Amino acid sequence: QLQQIRQEAFSDTEEETEVKSETGRSIQKGYRKLYKKNSDLIGWVTVKNTKIDYPVMQTPEEEEYYIHRDFYGEYSSAGTLFVDLESNVQKPSDNILIYGHNMKTGKMFHDLLKYENESFYKNHKYIQFDTIYGNGTYEVIAAFRTHILTEKEDGFRYYQFFNAEDKSAFNQYVSGCKALTGYTIDTDASYGDSLLTLSTCAYHTDNGRFVVVAKKLTP
Repeated sequence: QLQQIRQEAFSDTEEETEVKSETGRSIQKGYRKLYKKNSDLIGWVTVKNTKIDYPVMQTPEEEEYYIHRDFYGEYSSAGTLFVDLESNVQKPSDNILIYGHNMKTGKMFHDLLKYENESFYKNHKYIQFDTIYGNGTYEVIAAFRTHILTEKEDGFRYYQFFNAEDKSAFNQYVSGCKALTGYTIDTDASYGDSLLTLSTCAYHTDNGRFVVVAKKLTP
C-alpha cells in the first residue's frame, strides 16, 4: 500500500504543493503525500530485486518507537525500519544507521543476510536510500555477522560510529567492517565519504546481528 502511494506520487505529473518539514526544509516530490500521512517519515530504502523496499522512520523522543509499530502507528510484529537517534539525516552524519527486523516471512531486513553470499553481493552491490530531502545511491563495502558486546567485552562496536573524530577514526570503522566480511569487496571508503549501515538480528549467537555497510556515490 505504501509502495503504491509512493509510486503514484512519483508518477503524478501534477506538481504537488510544497510541503515543509518541521525544521522548515522542503520535502522532495514523491514523499510529500507520505509525509503528510506521517511526519516521522525520514526516507525510503530499496535494494533492487529483494523484498527490501520500505519507508524509514525517525522519532527523536523514543528511538525504538517503530520497533513493533507499522507506518500508521498500529501494532505490528514486523515493525517499521527506523534510524538510530545518533544519525543525522538533516545535516548528514558520517554514518546513518538503520535498524530493521529479520522476519521469517522474509519481510523487513531478512534479505540482508543474503549478503553473506558473495554471488548475491555481486548482483546487489547498490542500495538506494532516499531521504525526504534528496536521493542517494550507495555501494556496498562490507557485510558481516557480529553481536552486541557487553560492557566488559572488547571488540568492534559498529553501532557506536556516527561521526568520525578524524581520518584515523573513520578508517578504523571501515577496516573493522571489512575485516569481518567473509569475502573480499574491492570497493573502499575514504574519509569524507558518507556511509549507510543497515543492521538486523541474526541468530548465530546471543544478541547476534547481521550488518551491511555502504558508501554514498557522488552524482
